[in-house]
Amino acid sequence: MGKALIIGAGGVASVAIHKCCQNPDVFEEICIASRTVAKCEALKKKLEGGRTKIQTAQVDANNVSELVALIRKFQPDIVINLALPYQDLTIMDACLETKVDYVDTANYEPEDTAKFEYKWQWAYRKRFEDAGITALLGSGFDPGVTGVFSAYAQKHYFDTIRQIDILDANAGDHGYAFATNFNPEINIREVSAKGSYYDNGRFIETDPMSIRRVYEFPEIGPKDIYLLHHEEMESLALNIRGIKKIRFWMTFSQSYLDHLRALEDVGMTSIEPIDFEGKKIVPLQFLKAVLPDPASLGPRTRGKTNIGCIFQGEKDGKPVTYYLYNVCDHQECYREVGSQAVSYTTGVPAMIGASMVLTGKWKVPGVHNIEEFDPDPFMAALNQFGLPWQESFAPELVK
Repeated sequence: MGKALIIGAGGVASVAIHKCCQNPDVFEEICIASRTVAKCEALKKKLEGGRTKIQTAQVDANNVSELVALIRKFQPDIVINLALPYQDLTIMDACLETKVDYVDTANYEPEDTAKFEYKWQWAYRKRFEDAGITALLGSGFDPGVTGVFSAYAQKHYFDTIRQIDILDANAGDHGYAFATNFNPEINIREVSAKGSYYDNGRFIETDPMSIRRVYEFPEIGPKDIYLLHHEEMESLALNIRGIKKIRFWMTFSQSYLDHLRALEDVGMTSIEPIDFEGKKIVPLQFLKAVLPDPASLGPRTRGKTNIGCIFQGEKDGKPVTYYLYNVCDHQECYREVGSQAVSYTTGVPAMIGASMVLTGKWKVPGVHNIEEFDPDPFMAALNQFGLPWQESFAPELVK
């Protein structure tokens, strides 16, 4: 049906590429492109031989002219951006110049400040509309599936959703004293930033990791959860009718928090450049270089993730509380695609979102967040491609 250019060759990209090859009716041909072409070649060698044709290329995702040249050479129907969030805008610029649809998994953020906002990408709306191409933002899990869950709940079970609690729990154990399950630089910036929640039309800021609760998760038990800022709250506040409150919660072990505080105290999480032996280095980027590569955690990570949403609202004048979630097993993911569940839960939705655009189900010119579309075909694809969802009514609430 179509050709996809996939930019990136890390853990999430590896999962998405595996899943594209499991869906050859939609992804007839893919090109894997990265700054390090050897990573692309390794993925090609692992997966070639099936119905999806695979080629590779080297590209600097910070360089618009290089991206444009590659797009014109490969002539894809869609670009799947699985590079760093810092590179979203250059890739969107290249898609505009070549009039090709665009999908990513995380919102743009500038390298010099820890900001998780959509404003930079939303500013592209009219240009994408005028070009007649679609940009689908945040087609990971959170953001991503959590937005689809919200649209599904709104479509099928609510007249009005008043409150959404997004809960992201990882009960996996990789055996390291300290490591991050996705890009360390992004992970640590996210966790050390100020928290916030949406309440009656405004965002209320909190000190980092200052609000904690304990929640009993299906299949993984009670876990400490902490309130964080997360970008999908920004779009859900606009797109879910009647919404009054949105909170995002994530689990962290005490060991992780202790290590993080120590690293913060000595300045290793700073994004301000410092002088070191005559060179400028960013401490957080140096820390990333010495921490384990998240892609290497797959064979040693055991346990499960549970990510989902609790919705509260009304239907036909009666109160409704609805819990929609997915449980994913790290070792099962590794056996299938050679990755731990954190990369799996992002890579699978990246493929599904791209397939929604490629097949025309979600093909609308402009820049769109994932909850703006009909959730039903995406929800069916989650069950088909490895992220089956579960639901319950009147669950335990986060107080």
